[in-house]
Amino acid sequence: MLVTLIITLIIALVIIAVIVSAIQQHKERLATLKRAEYSKLRAVLEDSEELLVNSANVPLSPAISQMLLKRIAFTLRAMVELEPGARDLKQRLQETEGQLNNNNTDSSSTSAESVTLPDNDQQLISMIKGIKRLRTVLRGEHARGNIDTQMVIQEDRRLEVLQLRINVESQIKRGNQARTNNMLGSARQYFEKALTALTNTPHQDDYTSTRKSEVMQALEDIATQLKEGNVRDREKKEEKENKDLDELFAPKRKW
Repeated sequence: MLVTLIITLIIALVIIAVIVSAIQQHKERLATLKRAEYSKLRAVLEDSEELLVNSANVPLSPAISQMLLKRIAFTLRAMVELEPGARDLKQRLQETEGQLNNNNTDSSSTSAESVTLPDNDQQLISMIKGIKRLRTVLRGEHARGNIDTQMVIQEDRRLEVLQLRINVESQIKRGNQARTNNMLGSARQYFEKALTALTNTPHQDDYTSTRKSEVMQALEDIATQLKEGNVRDREKKEEKENKDLDELFAPKRKW
């Protein structure tokens, strides 16, 4: 009887140990998932806030500013659910919701025509990356049903046109600098890239027509300069060859 009781207790302890271990593993798995989800949400939050703060470099329309604020608020709510005791998150959520309720985002949007290109190449690259990120976020929010299709079409077109103008103006600027430095081969490559971008864009308007004419004229001028340069080089080469022949067949001096 005693042996049976001992065996029963051992079996019970083993079962309890297995159950406790399973519960502990489940808690650890939940904690791991929670940390992963929290890290993901924090990355989304930082990305949204960075895009909103970077409006000085990448012009935002009121609609996109509101979209980013809603994205921030949604992310903060999810983070508060995971960390109910985080007072700083609750405070930031209240401030963001206050901005949305007051609708106090800047109502003036910078047009593509008035965008000033930075002289620094790294700043220019950062600007292009910012526009691409905005377009990705815009499509992502549309896929989640947070914004309507008409807004996506309108805002994505605006950003695409802005991206085109930055690309074209940058290539033209580099082309003009190369021409000034008499680097005609490099200048031609820059203008050809600008022409390709202007030709391939589906958004044909007065800007693309005007810039296309200017770029084509620049390419014609460069072609003329290169042709004239080749003629001069050929003339110099012929002159040198004639001079060498003259020296070769010239009567030898008698000493």
